[in-house]
Amino acid sequence: MPSALLNHALPTPAILKDKPREMDGRRKEVTVCPTDQEAVAPKRQKPHKQSFDYIWRTGMAGGMAGCAAKTVVAPLDRVKILFQASSPQFAKYTGSWFGVATAIKDIYHEDGSRGLFRGHSATLLRIFPYAAIKFLAYEQIRAVIIHDPKHETPIRRLVSGSLAGVTSVFFTYPLEVIRVRLAFETKRDSRSSLSQICRRIYKEVPPAPRTTTASAPVVVSAIQTVAPRSGLSNFYRGFSATFLGMLPYAGMSFLTHDTAGDLLRHPAISRYTTLPKTNNFPTNKPSPLRSWAELFAGGIAGLVSQTSAYPLEVIRRRMQVGGAVGDGHRLNISETARMIAREKGFKGFFVGLTIGYVKVIPMVAVSFYVYERGKTWLGI
Repeated sequence: MPSALLNHALPTPAILKDKPREMDGRRKEVTVCPTDQEAVAPKRQKPHKQSFDYIWRTGMAGGMAGCAAKTVVAPLDRVKILFQASSPQFAKYTGSWFGVATAIKDIYHEDGSRGLFRGHSATLLRIFPYAAIKFLAYEQIRAVIIHDPKHETPIRRLVSGSLAGVTSVFFTYPLEVIRVRLAFETKRDSRSSLSQICRRIYKEVPPAPRTTTASAPVVVSAIQTVAPRSGLSNFYRGFSATFLGMLPYAGMSFLTHDTAGDLLRHPAISRYTTLPKTNNFPTNKPSPLRSWAELFAGGIAGLVSQTSAYPLEVIRRRMQVGGAVGDGHRLNISETARMIAREKGFKGFFVGLTIGYVKVIPMVAVSFYVYERGKTWLGI
């Protein structure tokens, strides 16, 4: 073969030297291809919001968030219930930070650490489905009301959160009544099991309304036939106040959290508050917040929502324990409100608000934090 052809056919040392670079460059270019990245680390396809896969993942993330949040604040939650429901043994501690600490110390000395978590098992049984339904309902309702970013308005966020809260509380309210009754008991010799509490609530029959007319027995009988005052209806004591209170509470909670998240993602501060998106992060989701920023947004949401709905929460607690204190007469919202105002005035509607703040800020912060991280862990 002629030397010219041989030299043309065989690569020169310079060409051989550059070949690895070309191959390396080619390899680098190839790895940028999404299909090859997925071959190494498969990218999870984000499920559709109405699919069963998305629904169960959202519910699981919400349930875990609720359980984590309630466990963190369980001791404070029990003290707050005792304050709100005007337990005679703990009424003297209301109204001060030292009272909260003293109440916790008394419960601990009386019953040990178990006393601080009394009723917590019922709380977890209630909070998992409650939080799961609440977050799931919010995602579904939000998808219907807020079609795209152009419809992202505070009013739509508020309505989505309010409807989600009402939906969740309707299905789980009986468990809330049981939990409150368990937490309300303070005497060691009269402690009741979960089954005993359920039977007691079911069988409670409040006295008939006081009437003076001749036709009173007929009227009372007709009312009790249409709206029985015992049985399963006892597990919905205070539901009307809960329904009204949940509208501002859940609505303001989701509205404040989402608004705070938007502010923390502002371009001026986003490098300090957000995490970089991973390769398989959904393109239609905003950048995830750093841990401290997510907890801060949740804490602000809890502060605002608690303040807006607290008076109705106090009314609800008094209605829920109506069969355990007094003459057993079942009061409606207006009667309960007048009784609170008569006993303690305007401040009576904010009894325990101090401990409410201490409890709600970490609770809502942990709830939103675990929910947002849980969605990432579950691929949604």
